[in-house]
Amino acid sequence: IDGGRGRVQIPAGSQSGRQMRLRSKGMPPLRGGGTGDMIIELAVETPVNLTGRQKELLREFEKESSNNNPESSSFFSSVKSFWDSMKS
Repeated sequence: IDGGRGRVQIPAGSQSGRQMRLRSKGMPPLRGGGTGDMIIELAVETPVNLTGRQKELLREFEKESSNNNPESSSFFSSVKSFWDSMKS
């Protein structure tokens, strides 16, 4: 809001569309007082134009991760679908 920069710690596994509150970093009220909160929305970019090795590493990561984190399966399924659609 004031043109300055700040750091935000993004939790691991955050997905696009997640909203986070930055306390006291928003607009000041019109009639004085403290500043409000700023709400930010994450936009996670999916990489494109991966090399063969990068795709292979993602597949290996999926195999290792699917047993530990059921949510990651749906993420990797959508990434795989994306890559498959790029091939066709």
